[in-house]
Amino acid sequence: MSQYTWQTTVYEDKLYVSTMDTTTLLEPIAQFTNGDILNMSEEEWKSQIDYIRVLIELLKGDSNTYRLSRSADNSVMNEKTAEKMVDIAIKKANLRTGNSFATMFALNYVGSDDYIELTDEQIDELVEGLLDGSIIKSSLPQESIDELMETIGDRDFSVNVISKSGTTTEPAIAFRVMKEILENKYGKEEAAKRIYATTDKAKGALKSLATEEGYETFVVPDDVGGRFSVLTAVGLLPIAASGADITKLMEGAQSMRKLCLETPIEKNDAILYAAVRNLLYRKGKSVEVLANYEPIFHYVGEWWKQLYGESEGKDQKGIFPASVDLTTDLHSMGQFIQDGSRIMYETVMELEKPALDLTVKKEENDLDGLNYLAGKTLDFVNKSAMKGTQLAHTDGNVPNLQIRIPEQNEFYLGELFYFFEYACGISGYLLGVNPFNQPGVESYKKNMFALLGKPGYEELSKELLARLS
Repeated sequence: MSQYTWQTTVYEDKLYVSTMDTTTLLEPIAQFTNGDILNMSEEEWKSQIDYIRVLIELLKGDSNTYRLSRSADNSVMNEKTAEKMVDIAIKKANLRTGNSFATMFALNYVGSDDYIELTDEQIDELVEGLLDGSIIKSSLPQESIDELMETIGDRDFSVNVISKSGTTTEPAIAFRVMKEILENKYGKEEAAKRIYATTDKAKGALKSLATEEGYETFVVPDDVGGRFSVLTAVGLLPIAASGADITKLMEGAQSMRKLCLETPIEKNDAILYAAVRNLLYRKGKSVEVLANYEPIFHYVGEWWKQLYGESEGKDQKGIFPASVDLTTDLHSMGQFIQDGSRIMYETVMELEKPALDLTVKKEENDLDGLNYLAGKTLDFVNKSAMKGTQLAHTDGNVPNLQIRIPEQNEFYLGELFYFFEYACGISGYLLGVNPFNQPGVESYKKNMFALLGKPGYEELSKELLARLS
């Protein structure tokens, strides 16, 4: 213990662990998560397991003799769970590396709240699966489904499957799994009443299945590509299910459509946005960073990336779309934006009037030195950060565009959707590409079908496997 200064405390039946040294408990465990175990000899990984056991024993000392450290490398781990992990490691010691033992750590439970909260029964079930080799597969899909079902719990639920053909691999697999879960819970007949299919109006595997099983259906319009479909049944049904007012959403979209179609070019914000994007691209700015200072815009950014990436990225052309959540991402991406290669410009979404605005209160003891902000609102602080960042970035030769959204409501979200979609079409044509097709997506789909062994792709499968060998 001489070279390690451990600091621990127990809070709400959890053991909080940190060290003043860079070596923490999770670091030796990480050797099993990052693949290092595959390069270890039997002697080395057995020694590492013993080392982890020693650390656990150290942590089992009298916690009252230590104090809680709030250092940056704090780690949280339930003591019983930590011991169980060592037991699993020992049990797996006589099996070949790269097997279930390594997979366990790939499940991303180590050090997470999910793992801390596992019951003894759940841990034992996990151990059994690891030891019999049944958990040797990609963990992410299964983990996501497990998390979803845990969230649902005993609640009643329905499934909305969205697929024009019904054969796109990822949604088809997800639907197959969720359909089975639904039928096991309610029975086949009742489950059919809880399944909604958003698909082609007349053809495709999903349409045929929906007709055969009696699922209620909604239509994906023939002339609307997936990334442009948020204002169709594809997006409107989930949005309505969330409790949002889709009538106001469509009213906002209709309002922006009228503005886009009737406003002269020199005052038309959507056309000007597309034109400026093209101008910056011609000047070597090949990356657009969509920045927001409100968490509510995070998934707008995710949608926007697909909209512009899939529409413009073709024929060896296009502006690469990226998005950041500020000020959070300033601590990870800020350095590059400010001082990295000058290939980018920034488009900032500003919410002019937040739904909730708190005021900073004055503290009697100004220990954090923030009393100078007393009486000011969080929106004022947030906008000051935004303006300061914009000035810094423009000084760093990162051109900045700004899109102002008056309020957080369905109407203005509808306007924003239509604004980006209209501008995207114009931007694609200015670039000299078809913004409404996606030949690159079809290329990867063919390869995936071939490698998965889909009938009809046998020759391509042989060719690809030969290239990969």
